[in-house]
Amino acid sequence: METQTATETLKDRFLKIREKTESICASLEIDDFSTQPVDFVSPPKWHLGHTTWFFEQFVLSEYKKDYRLFCEDFAYCFNSYYNNVGDRILRANRGNMTRPTTNDVFSYRKYVSQQLAEFLEEDINAKVSEVIEIGLQHEQQHQELLTYDIKYILGNQPFFPVLKTDIQLQPEKDKGFVAISEGIYEIGHKGKGFSFDNEHGVHKTYIHDCEISSTLVTNGEFIEFIEDSGYSNFNLWHADGWDWVKTNNIKAPMYWYKHKGVWKHYTLKGLVEIDSSLPISHISFYEAWAFAEWKGMRLPTEFEWEVASKHLNYGQLWEWTNSAYLPYPNYQKAEGAIGEYNGKFMVNTMVMRGASLATPKNHSRPTYRNFFTPDTRWHFSGIRLAK
Repeated sequence: METQTATETLKDRFLKIREKTESICASLEIDDFSTQPVDFVSPPKWHLGHTTWFFEQFVLSEYKKDYRLFCEDFAYCFNSYYNNVGDRILRANRGNMTRPTTNDVFSYRKYVSQQLAEFLEEDINAKVSEVIEIGLQHEQQHQELLTYDIKYILGNQPFFPVLKTDIQLQPEKDKGFVAISEGIYEIGHKGKGFSFDNEHGVHKTYIHDCEISSTLVTNGEFIEFIEDSGYSNFNLWHADGWDWVKTNNIKAPMYWYKHKGVWKHYTLKGLVEIDSSLPISHISFYEAWAFAEWKGMRLPTEFEWEVASKHLNYGQLWEWTNSAYLPYPNYQKAEGAIGEYNGKFMVNTMVMRGASLATPKNHSRPTYRNFFTPDTRWHFSGIRLAK
């Protein structure tokens, strides 16, 4: 998360985060804002509206005296999955909304930002501050999702547009494997800073002797997997993973193309030849697991990863673990709509740890539990091996 300095107010931090979200869209043309090429990608316009609705719904409407909604219909347009606060447009239909216009949404953002900035000039209690903090963390999560979605939208255009961005993977220095000694370890968030409810429930777990790679798997290593018939050897795959490969005719990672015998891939800086020294990205859990099988190794559990994290350089790509996303002991889901934030997704998803180049500065921590379905690969995902 963006840390708050001694002289920076909550209002300053709020306005900075709001500005950052809009800056991610700086390279977009007006036609890009409403596009939804597939159901798991949301239009940039929707992200801008949804993160605004969150503050209007959970802060201004609840706590600001005499607050007037910008538009009563916007809740239906920009609610995501909060059943407690009313009906909403289906996720797959978000791209059908040419109205409200992109300009309307920017006006909405300006109105709500001004209203909340005024509200933050008042004395607010701890309960309200906590909800605002969740809103800030929520918007930062959407900054990352917005980056993924923009890349998917532009990566499926015929001319592979180039964005103004500093996002660029770097080679990692190989320091071998990190050894974890057998024993009982404490897992979960113990610090005083912000954390999500899915990190709570500090508990002990037993870990056997193991080793975790100090570096992420590279493009070059993954090309070896492809050339050794990795995508056609069913012995390497989960049954679900093999069905996914055959049903979707998967032959390479997302955004990869082989042209005249040369592998290329789409990046935010356009279509470029693949650098074999860089970490492999846009990998599903199914592919990560199959690659580990091929290497005669495995993916780490989320608990092994957390214990090893202080010895690892992470932050380039989210890393798949071999752990299902489940509640920790004594997990307590919040009441009402806020309680829908994490808990109801604790089924059919796998935990990812670390961070990515699209993660807002200081938004991750060793106990942060990201989660995605095993077929997901449009996000900035990579592979770290264990043995």
